[in-house]
Amino acid sequence: MASNHTTEEQRPVRHKVEGPKKHIVAFIFSILLTLIAFAAVAGGEINTDFIYIILIGCAILQVFVQMAFWMHMKDRGHTFAIIGILFGVFVVFTCVIMAEYWAWW
Repeated sequence: MASNHTTEEQRPVRHKVEGPKKHIVAFIFSILLTLIAFAAVAGGEINTDFIYIILIGCAILQVFVQMAFWMHMKDRGHTFAIIGILFGVFVVFTCVIMAEYWAWW
């Protein structure tokens, strides 16, 4: 006689669902970082070196927010993509350093 009970193997695998709350928080944080960068440049009364530091800091934070929440790099299974991105960053920094040495000599 056939059984109507399901076993562990027959149950579908459910993935953890992120609600919109994290996306809304990430979106607000992205907008806030953009406004901070815009205000630093539009203010004009701050030292330009400090403005560069603010812009680079906001850009780095923005990249991490974009990669974690919109590109879902914080989830499992993205190891190859993360390694590719890190290799690209390594190549870019190497090219910049080599270009500076080339310009100095």
